[in-house]
Amino acid sequence: MISLDTNGLQEKISTNLRPWHRSFQFWVRAVDIYTGYKVFQLRASFVKDRLKQEAMWERQHELAADKIYAMCADLGGFFLKVAQIIGKPDLAPGAWVRRLVTLCDQAPATSYDVVKLLIEKELGQSLDDTFERFDMHPLGSASIAQVHRARLKGDKKDVVVKVQHPGVQELMMTDIHNLQAFALYMQKTDIKFDLYSVTKEMEKQIGYEFDFIREADAMERIRRFLLGNNKKSPVKVPQVARNLVTRKLLVMEFIDGIPIMNLGDEIAKRGINPHGKMAVAAKQRILESLTKAYGQMILKSGFFHADPHPGNIMICKGSEVALLDYGQVKDLPDKLKLGYANLIIAIADRDPVRALESYRELGIDTVIKCENEQQELLRLAETMFDTKLPPGVVMLQPFSEESSIKKIAVQTFPEELFSILRTVHLLRGLSVGLGINYSCAEQWRPIAEEALAAAGRLTGNKGGGRERGSRRPGLVGRLFWRG
Repeated sequence: MISLDTNGLQEKISTNLRPWHRSFQFWVRAVDIYTGYKVFQLRASFVKDRLKQEAMWERQHELAADKIYAMCADLGGFFLKVAQIIGKPDLAPGAWVRRLVTLCDQAPATSYDVVKLLIEKELGQSLDDTFERFDMHPLGSASIAQVHRARLKGDKKDVVVKVQHPGVQELMMTDIHNLQAFALYMQKTDIKFDLYSVTKEMEKQIGYEFDFIREADAMERIRRFLLGNNKKSPVKVPQVARNLVTRKLLVMEFIDGIPIMNLGDEIAKRGINPHGKMAVAAKQRILESLTKAYGQMILKSGFFHADPHPGNIMICKGSEVALLDYGQVKDLPDKLKLGYANLIIAIADRDPVRALESYRELGIDTVIKCENEQQELLRLAETMFDTKLPPGVVMLQPFSEESSIKKIAVQTFPEELFSILRTVHLLRGLSVGLGINYSCAEQWRPIAEEALAAAGRLTGNKGGGRERGSRRPGLVGRLFWRG
């Protein structure tokens, strides 16, 4: 007589159906949100009163925000990363930002019993043999992994143990493929931008995040670079416990600090005026340190941390900044690194001729549908690759007829540039959150010049930009210049 393992069979069927179920859930919700906007867009076009139309749009954004929040919260995984990308003040409607900002750390945690088994399997020894102390409750749980505080046997300092959630890779790849199909549709209908290439780069980068050995290598490489290029590294990078790293497990130095998103609460708790000189100076130091580190990584090394969302930035004693989570890093080819350096100088100098040359060098293919082509191309470069929003722009609105992306169709956008684009936009979101409007291009200009000079490519002033000797003096002056 044959006995059936009904529980095992049910588990197998459930596992096989999960990707199909997620795909169905995504498409039902995505189509509902999209068609809701399209129907509303038609209805709003009949309303001529501007104030009434703005109030209608705000209600529509609030309705969509609830739906986007529900989709990201219910599906979790990759969609928590999507929420991080679109839930920024300069990129999304205020209603979306207010709703999505709370999703950063809401990934469900893997149970302690499962975590214990995973660690023991990866290390080949019991948890008690490795750790003096291991906190059962995680410090935080993200879409790919969760982290626990612990202390190694015979050590006096705490460490962080990063453990990968089981079975998460297949589900995240399913989510990305669904998003790619949606991106293809969107770029053919509403947004004239090469969204598909962007999602292909996301697929590649997120695929790397499942290899913690690669992450440990990246962390050590960036740490050495920043220490070697500065008297003091502008940001703290955790040290790796090299003998305790596998593809699914990473043990590293514990860094004590507060998440940057809690900075406002910490300032208020200490009774400091958030708009006073002390608070503003601290915010400026934080932003200056981050921007300096990223300018050096992108333009001098070409190898950079590509995920500076608020959950990965800690503020330590003395406004020192720590940069965590090196799962997403990018190694730029020299051609793109130098092309971007050229574009940075064009943006800093507001030089449309140099900007157009940089577009061609970077492989950004555009079709222009407006008058004043050169100025609009420069405006698009500022919108995409600088933290300071162009004059009159407070938020990117790709559906707006005044949007540069509506006037200039970006037909080809190299996949490798998406990591820079995302990094700059995350830095911009941080600056908006800190209440400081600044230009990273202004600060990065000297670093860009240095990179081009090292390659024998510094050609001086072009197209009416400022002469090298006439730049605004002083690092803080450049960083926090308000136009």
